[in-house]
Amino acid sequence: MENPNFEYFENLQDNSLLESKKTSKKLAAQALARASKNMSNELHSFINAQDDSRGTFEFSYKASRFEGGWLLDSLGEFYEHQWVLDVLRHLKGGKEASVYLCKAGAEVNKEFIAAKVYRPRALRNLKNDHAYREGRANLDNGGKVILNDGMQHAMAKKTNYGKELLHQSWIAYEYTSMQALFAAGASVPEPYAMASNAILMGYVGDIDQPAPTLSEVSLEAGEARELFGKVMENIGILLANDRIHGDLSAYNILYWEGEITLIDFPQVISPVINRNAFWIFQRDVTRVCEYFRKQGVKANDRKLSTELWVKYGFNPDPEIDVWLLDAEDPRDRELWKRHK
Repeated sequence: MENPNFEYFENLQDNSLLESKKTSKKLAAQALARASKNMSNELHSFINAQDDSRGTFEFSYKASRFEGGWLLDSLGEFYEHQWVLDVLRHLKGGKEASVYLCKAGAEVNKEFIAAKVYRPRALRNLKNDHAYREGRANLDNGGKVILNDGMQHAMAKKTNYGKELLHQSWIAYEYTSMQALFAAGASVPEPYAMASNAILMGYVGDIDQPAPTLSEVSLEAGEARELFGKVMENIGILLANDRIHGDLSAYNILYWEGEITLIDFPQVISPVINRNAFWIFQRDVTRVCEYFRKQGVKANDRKLSTELWVKYGFNPDPEIDVWLLDAEDPRDRELWKRHK
């Protein structure tokens, strides 16, 4: 159907029509004014219908007042750029973020997309994050290393501004890690976009339910052995790309239609820079092996972690810094005992 605004534009420009009817200047002015007013009203309605600003972003998901404001602030930029059309429902809550199922916009060639929205900084409960930040450069909201002296000073002093920068750096590490690992062929969600407080990524599951984690699944022996091999292969891909997950377990590996997907990468560390890298890596492997042993897979976590570490060219017996371990985590205490 032809846009009625085009007719108004044509009427305004068609002076010859007015002259041929010998219309007086006064009547001509009135006609032009009416056409202009009609055009203005129609344009206003047309523009409102096309408006994709965050002010028109409404969710199907019935969020509380606080949560709704948080989602609008976190996802509004994605809506404006047509990455997201709607928030359908809450999928999962965690210690640092919540994940929502969204209807994908024109920029994504998928029906659904997942939005990981970080909790407001005051509500986050990630303990001992200095163990993961150790040796990491801080990243800005574009994923670039922060070199500005003023920003670095604010982060070092932990001012309110500095804490916001550190919060953004945490998110940027997850997003840039997912980009690198997805490009390297790892089994991770495809990352689409990052904002100041959220990441858009591929959704695993269907409209009725999201993919469960391995911790929620019991596997047949043959499938368990196959999936264990896939997880260890992915751990190797991380090492080959100078990354250690840092918090890997059956609780952040998704299972869907016989395939696994690794998730949650904000605490990713470097196997080269972090002084406790091997011990954190060994803890990842140990947690994975604990789950698969319960599924009937024979797995020696100490042997596997050492073999993988050496395979990718790293020193298997580095010094350990007790201050970078979590005293409340029994696995970290066990690693310290083994080292001593």
